[in-house]
Amino acid sequence: MASRKSLTGTEDLADFYNSSLSTYQPVIDKYPMRIHPFVSGLISHDPDGPIARQFIPDMQELSDELGSDDPLAENRQSPVKQIVHRYPDRVVFMVSNTCPSFCRFCMRKRFVGKQPQVTQSDIQDGLAYIARTPQIHEVILSGGEPFMQSNACLLDTMAQLKQMTHVNVIRIHTRVPFLMPERLTADLIEKLRKYHPVYINVHVNHASEITPDACRMITQMADAGFPLGSQTVLLKGVNDCPETMLELMKALLPLRIRPYYIHHLDDTQGTRHFQTDIETGLNIMKCLRGQISGMAVPQFMIDLPNGGGKIPMLPDYVKARTPVSWLFWNYAGKLFEWKRPGKKK
Repeated sequence: MASRKSLTGTEDLADFYNSSLSTYQPVIDKYPMRIHPFVSGLISHDPDGPIARQFIPDMQELSDELGSDDPLAENRQSPVKQIVHRYPDRVVFMVSNTCPSFCRFCMRKRFVGKQPQVTQSDIQDGLAYIARTPQIHEVILSGGEPFMQSNACLLDTMAQLKQMTHVNVIRIHTRVPFLMPERLTADLIEKLRKYHPVYINVHVNHASEITPDACRMITQMADAGFPLGSQTVLLKGVNDCPETMLELMKALLPLRIRPYYIHHLDDTQGTRHFQTDIETGLNIMKCLRGQISGMAVPQFMIDLPNGGGKIPMLPDYVKARTPVSWLFWNYAGKLFEWKRPGKKK
């Protein structure tokens, strides 16, 4: 199988898979589909594999009526269009409403691919809000996909943020290095360097996304001085076993990507077939600890509903404690006692 254009409808899918897939049209009508040619090329090597499961529509999306279209209450925390201000010192600035490929588990299924592209007026309104809110020290460019904006628009946004003395850090959250690497040219990377400190967090869910093209782009960004972190969503049938997650985390650190977060999936309507239980994530974290460098062990995070914010979840390593000592399980399941200095039994 091969594809040279973005897949956006059932006719494209039918041609790609060489079979009738008209039954998927109701899914695509409710939750639009777009699969970039680079991604469809990856899928063609494993049509039922972990990348395909992230992007090919599934009829189960329509059977989920209990999830929320806005589980994190972003709309309620949006003082102006495209800005989410949840924490005192930082905001999410959604500079795009679309992506080159639409993840079927997207927390923003409510609008990605359904709304027009963000306008210059929208961006200026967001910048004006940040400029008049001096407690904002960090701005996270998100979306959609920030790199769906033109170079001129993206660089102008960065330049205006850089002029605000209270904004100390700019972060870009992106899937582009792994799923549309040709978007990141050497010229664009060089121009973005002007706005350091710029941190780039890449979204990657499976080791099969780490292609030679992606590695070249990641190397260029690391060489240009961008601190790189990763965010991974825990997805049933994609990466919900310790061996798969271990392989991914081991692959990231040599690329100079520091594993940052594994996210428990938000309860977004149309995504429950990807949902795991919390214990699955805790077990993965327990298996990662001690098997790889601590630098390669991310935090397992849950974003609380209704705008409660993120909290880290940790395996329970404490077996017992007394006034003079603690009894711990280590990574290998062995018990060790730690005594308080100067205390006696």
